Amino acid sequence: MNYQQIYPTEPLRKYVRYFWILEDDSLDFSQKTFKIMSDGLPGLIFQESKKAFHDKDNQELPQLFLYGQTTRYTEHRAIKNFRNIGVYFEPTALKSIFGVDANELTNQHISIDELVNTNITDQLSDTTSSNQRIELLSSFLIHLAEQRSTENEKVNFATAQLQKGVSLPKIQSELNLSERSLERHFKQHIGISPNLYARINRFQLALENIRQTQFDKLTDIAYQCNYYDQSHFIREFKEFSGTSPKRFLRQANEQVANFPEWKI
Repeated sequence: MNYQQIYPTEPLRKYVRYFWILEDDSLDFSQKTFKIMSDGLPGLIFQESKKAFHDKDNQELPQLFLYGQTTRYTEHRAIKNFRNIGVYFEPTALKSIFGVDANELTNQHISIDELVNTNITDQLSDTTSSNQRIELLSSFLIHLAEQRSTENEKVNFATAQLQKGVSLPKIQSELNLSERSLERHFKQHIGISPNLYARINRFQLALENIRQTQFDKLTDIAYQCNYYDQSHFIREFKEFSGTSPKRFLRQANEQVANFPEWKI
């Protein structure tokens, strides 16, 4: 498989973290299983090959689809050669770009054609250049963002603080918001509760430590990331990744972050 990561132009940087391209054009292609891990981010995927990917229920995925937050791991299967272009959005992008309440897409995906009156899928299909496709997607997203402009500065502040490990009570105090009010803002703009978002971010911090560092004991990572103990850490790791930390290291081929191919 081949993988590329492309950063967005300036107008998109507050909405898009990066674009990615993943392709497999091998002559001896065999079916691949990808575990999709919870990462606190919504996204968008375009499939050059229609019907190349199926979801966990063996249903074909749309050619161009938007997906929301995932509260636990899921799986996609590639049944033939593919070239996919993906967009990793910032946490609030579903509301700020597409104008939908984010909780409507939690653990869900939807074809862009059902959400927006556009011919962007046909435009993407009519070109074979990945760079041109990213330019088309960029223009499409900028146009939508300019139409809606529904930024929520309180949620943006809260997500940034949670990513730094700041506690929820302190964030509520700084924003002068009740627990219920902050939860309402999060469900509308992020799609999940602040507490669950914080848990997913802690899992992502632990996952990054596993990717980047050598460690002797899982307990060390558990305590570094403020888990109660090793068993609590492993339980949450399995919930969000679908596997244990040790099996992840042995069996995950993670070219796209949080979208690893699972080696049997």
